[in-house]
Amino acid sequence: MATSMIYLFVTILLVAAHTAFAESNMLQDFCVADLKGEKVNGYPCKDPAQVTPEDFYYIGLANGASTTNTTLGSAVTGANVEKIPGLNTLGISMSRIDYAPRGLNPPHLHPRASEAIFVLEGRLFVGFLTTAGKLISKHVNKGDVFVFPRALLHFQQSPNNAPASVLAAFDSQNSGAQGVGPSLFGANPRIPDDLLAKAFYLESQEVQKVNGKFPAKK
Repeated sequence: MATSMIYLFVTILLVAAHTAFAESNMLQDFCVADLKGEKVNGYPCKDPAQVTPEDFYYIGLANGASTTNTTLGSAVTGANVEKIPGLNTLGISMSRIDYAPRGLNPPHLHPRASEAIFVLEGRLFVGFLTTAGKLISKHVNKGDVFVFPRALLHFQQSPNNAPASVLAAFDSQNSGAQGVGPSLFGANPRIPDDLLAKAFYLESQEVQKVNGKFPAKK
């Protein structure tokens, strides 16, 4: 009797698991985001009768963004679910990154996505760090593709006196981005100066100087 109950229990678990995996796939053609709806790990679906072609369209990546007034000489234009509601539940998004001569997209990570870049123009020095501290880096040129694994620190820099630009693709409708400097030195509330000083082998006054370059996030 006990053995039969165990078999029954295992069978029920297997059926439940199969059902869960099966229903993790799309159960409808699309789920255009209702950006005004309550957000719970994504957006609720817009009424299909209200869906328009504009929900799947975005022109924002057609032209390069100005890098003139940027501190580091790079500008990111996103094309995620908040710009293209039709991306909701599809697990993809894009962005365009434009670099001034010598411009830098500083070390950062995407907690929810891997990233692949396609170089539209120019030349870039790109790389990422493994969790073992190994730097994987390369110079890439127009037409090249380079991949950054999910949640690993990475960067791109234009090493020449010429502008550059890339298209980036993500396997998430909203990849998220966390920069090293802003996260550590622009936290709200602030991370204590003595903690950062000890972590980075700095003096407290040096930490305060760096903090001044990163306004606390609201």
